[in-house]
Amino acid sequence: MTGRKLWPVARRARAAVRGGMMRVSWDQVFAWRVRRQFVDPRTKGDAVAVAERLCGIQAQVTSAAETAVALRRSAGEPGAVVRALGEGTLLKTWAMRGTLHALPPELGAAALSLMGSARTWEKPAWTKASGATPEDVAALVKAVGGILDGQVLTRDELVTALIAEPRFQPLEQHLRSGWGSMLKPLAWQGALCYGPARGTSVTFTNPAHVVPGWSGIPDPDDAAPAVIRAYLGAYGPATPEIFNTWLTRGFLSKPTVRRWFSALGGELTEIEVEGRSGYFLTEHLDQLAATKPTSAVHLLGQFDQYVLGPGTGDTALLPGDHRAKVSRTAGWISPLVLIGGKIAGTWEVEEEALVVSMFDGTPVPTTEITARLSTLTKATGQQVTTVRAA
Repeated sequence: MTGRKLWPVARRARAAVRGGMMRVSWDQVFAWRVRRQFVDPRTKGDAVAVAERLCGIQAQVTSAAETAVALRRSAGEPGAVVRALGEGTLLKTWAMRGTLHALPPELGAAALSLMGSARTWEKPAWTKASGATPEDVAALVKAVGGILDGQVLTRDELVTALIAEPRFQPLEQHLRSGWGSMLKPLAWQGALCYGPARGTSVTFTNPAHVVPGWSGIPDPDDAAPAVIRAYLGAYGPATPEIFNTWLTRGFLSKPTVRRWFSALGGELTEIEVEGRSGYFLTEHLDQLAATKPTSAVHLLGQFDQYVLGPGTGDTALLPGDHRAKVSRTAGWISPLVLIGGKIAGTWEVEEEALVVSMFDGTPVPTTEITARLSTLTKATGQQVTTVRAA
């Protein structure tokens, strides 16, 4: 994709332009992301404000979602995500990359639209793995829409209602799977989302039952601008390919994604970061150009969007030889130590000690981390009093 002409921006941004393209360093980008993502300074806003800014919060593990939000809020206590879900100001559903996310409803509907537009359930590999044809999925969408109309059901209750129809009985095992692979296409088409937990059991309902004023799933071409703006507003600069990987693991048509980016016209500007080019929101160029690199140390929890947004394969953010320390077996994403916005280590809590593993033999920044222990204790609900090297 060819670069677009720069729109007029502040003088300090124009000063960074060489050869027709704005050039910045990764240190500037990471410092900008730290500010944009409410890592520092933290926001006085609520969980919805954080989810909006991060383009969703991964919620496979509820405690991790709570920590991600708490560490970014000046109020800083867990519980804000569950409260927002109960109020219908956040929606929990399978979204980006088929993983559970908590999203503001309007942004969530837009993301679901793009997920659904990939039509992954129509691919032969999906049919072979699940045993469900595209026609089966269409029938499930219709049936689930009727069953969950005004109801909140556990997985067992929902599946029991479905297999009362002989057509769905061969799919019972997949429908009951905790991975939810059979239910994800139904979520992407707006037939179901997560409801309030019932004890230790998850529940499902129709989005309209939990979200006041739910307007349904929009057309993908109408939805794309909102999702792209939200993504670049937290994780820019990025290419259409990076966006596609973050959203669907690359299942969307590449020409379609490029067309969505192109349709934003002057809202996007192509910039260069140390030899890598990507698109950035034009309205944020002056902020980026004015951002100064920092050596500040920050702690983020497991499954944090800070790394999931760009992806663990981004070697500028996470050196490739340390990727396995962050992206671990079974999809586990370690808690992060940031220095200057770059991932420099991981941590875990053992009893009341924060055990830190820095990359490349870097000394543990004990003084800086110790200063953040009270914030971490409040955000996680775990008492942490000391710091030591792994």
